Order: sequence, then structure tokens, then C-alpha cells
Amino acid sequence: MGGSKETQYRLGSLMPSSNLQGGSRMDGIKLMKEMTQNNRRALSNINQNIMEATHKPCVVNRRDPSGRYTEQTVQHCPEETKKRSLLAPNPSYQLDGDITDIEEYEGAGDNGVPVFVRHTEAMLDEIERLNSSCVSPDYMAGQFDINEKMRAILVDWLIEVHYKFELMEETLYLTVNLIDRFLERQAVIRKKLQLVGVTAMLIACKYEEVSVPTVEDFILITDKAYKREEVLNMEKLMMNTLQFSLCVPTPYVFMRRFLKAAQSDKKLELLSSFIIELCLVEYKMLRFSPSLLAAAAIYTAQCSLYQYKQWTKTSDWYTNYSEDQLLECSRMMVTFHHKAGTGKLTGVYRKYTTCKYGYAANMKPALFLLDSD
Repeated sequence: MGGSKETQYRLGSLMPSSNLQGGSRMDGIKLMKEMTQNNRRALSNINQNIMEATHKPCVVNRRDPSGRYTEQTVQHCPEETKKRSLLAPNPSYQLDGDITDIEEYEGAGDNGVPVFVRHTEAMLDEIERLNSSCVSPDYMAGQFDINEKMRAILVDWLIEVHYKFELMEETLYLTVNLIDRFLERQAVIRKKLQLVGVTAMLIACKYEEVSVPTVEDFILITDKAYKREEVLNMEKLMMNTLQFSLCVPTPYVFMRRFLKAAQSDKKLELLSSFIIELCLVEYKMLRFSPSLLAAAAIYTAQCSLYQYKQWTKTSDWYTNYSEDQLLECSRMMVTFHHKAGTGKLTGVYRKYTTCKYGYAANMKPALFLLDSD
């Protein structure tokens, strides 16, 4: 994968895109000033690479002077009798036409319940799989040119990119989820693996962030290993492959809730985040569900802080995991914690040895868990 220099990580040195859409001349000048200061584009001004929703204004539910609805109002908007999904992709975004087909509204079904959309068999399979929140733990067997070590290098590098761009935590977890789900369905050659990574982060940013790094930012962070057209084409391929399904439960979602149940302080929160980010790099951790990873990370962090086993009944109740159910995953996390500063993949360790993250990586791991029965 292409290398990058420290200065290339800084958004302040990157030139903003000049592709402004719509608005008056004064609005454009004002927007350019804001972009020069922040070097990011607001979501409302991003060139819509994924999809464009067109809305036709129409008047509905208008009353006449007598207070009753007029039939003429409905006749002005015949297209509104069709139910459209906001997730339906723009036709220009389709690659091979093999995407979800959302049919028109057809009134009521056999049981009298309106049928607003009908999903294809592929979408139903996708929904069923997402309900389990799991990526196949052995999907790498279907890849012919990449392996789990290459995945680990990519994720470790993306964690550094995420840190330099100062993105939200949710963005990182969604990025890794998109990468795994895409690689599960699509064979990728090794020279395109970094392209998959930065494209997944670009998509995750558009979904989670208020202000988003530009395509040019991600190109520069790869030391210009790819062109803009390659990023946009990969974006199209990923979105169609994933059926536009971006709303998935990640370990971060569960961890926020479980930390409240554990009545956590800032120290426990940072250590839990450090441990679970170490797991993002490890391919073998895909066999654990997101909720189990979150619960085990908090349990391991508590054991590290207090150096004895601690799992309250409250945590047991809200996580639905007993201490015995967490031990296997927790012991693996202790191993990752113990060797975090060694080897070549030290992105997470260096991130959590900073003041911003409370020097969480320097805390003593709960090695006693490895000796317990």
C-alpha cells in the first residue's frame, strides 16, 4: 500500500475542492471562506456521489373555506400515489443493474395491510444477515490475493488516518464494518485494498460526520496512489455490493449503553475504547458478535483498572452476558493489550499513549485473567 508523510495527514495543508453546487454568488463566496478555514465541506454542499434525491413540490391536504379537503389538491400530484424509498439509488449510480428493486405502491395486501414496498430476495437475505450483526469469520478464504495480515495493516493505518482527521468514533467502527462486509462479497487484488479502505472511510464519513474530508483529502493521504475516478468508481461498487445498507449495529453502539450500566468514569471509558480498537485490527475477533465484544471490552477494562474480577449484576442484566460468557473473549483482549506496543502494528497503541486519550495504553493489563480457570 502507498505510504504517506506526516504533513500529508494535516487537513490544514490540503486545498479545498472548488466544485461548488448551486447558491448565489455571495453564498458561494461565503462558503469558500468557510471551506478555507475549516478545509472541509458541509454535508449539504458535498457533491452527491452516492445518490441524488429529487423532490417535486406539491400541495397536499389543503382545505377549502368550508374546512373540508378538496379533491383538486390530490389531482395536482398524481406522482405522490407512488411510494418512493429514500434509499432507492439514482439510476446513474447503477453498475450492472443488480440492485434492490423497490416496487410501486399497490394498495392493500391479502390481509388488508398496505404494501408500501416489496423487497427482492437479495434484500431480504441482506436484512436477515444484518439482524445477526455478524460478518463471516472465515470470509478471507474466498480472497485469492489478500490475507488477514494485509487486512490488519490496512485497519491499523486507517485508525491513524481517523485520528489525524479528528473524526467521530462511530465513523471508525462503521468504516471497518464496511470493509469486512465488502470483502466478504467481493474479491479484491492487493493493490486495490487501500483503495477499498479509504473509500469505506469516505462513505462512513458521509453517513456519520457533519463536515466531511473531500475525495482529494483521501487521495493525498494515500500519497496519490489513486485517482479521483478510481475512488468514485469504488464508491459505486461498494454501495451497490452492500445494497446501500449502512445502518448496522457496531460494537461502539453497544459499548455506549453498557458503559452507562457499568456506571463508568472517563478512565474506564478510554481503556474500554483502547481495548476494543485493538480488536478491530484482529481478524480472528470477527467470530464474536458486536455486543459480546463491547461487553468483554468493558469487563477486561474493569479487571485492568482494579486488578480483580468485577462484573456486577447490573452489567449482567443490561448486557445479557454473564462473566463466564465473557472470559474467552476477554482473555484474548488481555493478550492484545499486553503486546500492543510491540511489533509493527502500533497505531492504536500510539493513539492511546497521548494525553487526549488519558494514556490508557500505559495501564497494566489484567494478566491474572490468563491464569484463572
